[in-house]
Amino acid sequence: MMNISPNRIQDAIPFSGAKSLVMTLPRKESQKRVRILTGVLLAAFVMLFLPWTQNIRSKGYVTALRPDQRPQTIHSIIAGRIEKWYVAEGDFVQAGDTILRISEVKDEYFDSLLLPRTQQQVEAKSQTARSYGDKVGALQDQIAALQRNNVLKLEQAKNKVRISELKVQSDSIELVQAKVNFDIGKYQLERAEELFKEGLRSLTDLEGRRLKFQEVQAKLVSSENKLLSSKNELITAQIDLDAIDNDFKDKLAKAESDMYTAMSSQFDAEASVTKLENQYSNYQQRSQYRYILAPQNGYIAKAIQVGIGETIKEGAEIVNIVPAEAELAVEMYVQPVDLPLIKAGNRVRFIFDGWPAIVFSGWPQISNGTFGGVVVAIDQFAGPNNQYRVLVTQDPEEDNWPEQLRIGSGADGIALLNDVPVWYEIWRQLNGFPADYYTQEQKEKSPELKK
Repeated sequence: MMNISPNRIQDAIPFSGAKSLVMTLPRKESQKRVRILTGVLLAAFVMLFLPWTQNIRSKGYVTALRPDQRPQTIHSIIAGRIEKWYVAEGDFVQAGDTILRISEVKDEYFDSLLLPRTQQQVEAKSQTARSYGDKVGALQDQIAALQRNNVLKLEQAKNKVRISELKVQSDSIELVQAKVNFDIGKYQLERAEELFKEGLRSLTDLEGRRLKFQEVQAKLVSSENKLLSSKNELITAQIDLDAIDNDFKDKLAKAESDMYTAMSSQFDAEASVTKLENQYSNYQQRSQYRYILAPQNGYIAKAIQVGIGETIKEGAEIVNIVPAEAELAVEMYVQPVDLPLIKAGNRVRFIFDGWPAIVFSGWPQISNGTFGGVVVAIDQFAGPNNQYRVLVTQDPEEDNWPEQLRIGSGADGIALLNDVPVWYEIWRQLNGFPADYYTQEQKEKSPELKK
């Protein structure tokens, strides 16, 4: 075999009957190798023209599409002390079920009769407000009576003034008449004296004329006094009229001042009632917060606060709950360079942790064990890891995702892009070019891409 000897066995012994030995001869072995290499090269050349689906791979995890269906933490609204647990980790709870009960730790809420006593304060203040309201009503009636009485008194005083004016007018006329009589009597007296001097009248007639003149003069003085007295009465009536109006204004101002004071006290009492009612409502609502309730149907995942007698602060995390029913989605992250290639409605293939799969990323049609998805949302800003978050839901046109899939499970996403030949993809990868950018409308309209 090593050709040590110059003597060749094949020249001395015929090998025509040994087929297996004939197949090992160097000449035929070389022909076989050439044929195999030719076939391999031909197959590789043909494969260069096979369609290849460009894709973007990214890691992610299963979450819920709606925010209210994602795992959440239940907090305590008030500070308290844990008194009793009603559930254990892994239990299923319905919305409104009691998870645990806490007691108060603040001294202003220790009173066991806090609500009844606050209600008594509300009722007492309500009675005070009603009393002030009755006082306001009484003062309003008093003001109305003063107004009616003032109208009558003013009418009476005006009539009195009018009477005084008429009396002054009448006395003025009498004074004028008395003056006329005085002038006539004076003239008659002077004529009587002249006639007496001439001897035509007697002394008795002259003295009678003098007496009548004295009477006329006295009547004139009396008329003047009467007129002045009437004028004084008129002035007194006018003063009384003004006094009635001033007295009414004084009494009205005092009554209105008392009414406004009562109204102010009434409003203050009503404000106190509202404040106490608000306080009572707060106490009543706070008493309900002593029971931590489940916000929705779900499973208790983890108890953050444990034990009995442990004190918790306001807003402290108590327990985690996972919603029982949720529309699953995958939250995956893509690099900024790949973001323009991702659009809402793009198809994505997923490999979920725990489900075996045979994947040919370039030929998704022959892959097995993957599940389909559709892009529904893309963040408008990059996250802390300088990547963009993409939400993908189940593709309604493909098989449903596994029922055993849970929120938090890992997922390997393959975002499907354009269909190109294999040689083009190799050339793109060698040159570091990005994947082809296209829109779904262009893919549907282009006959070459359809092929």
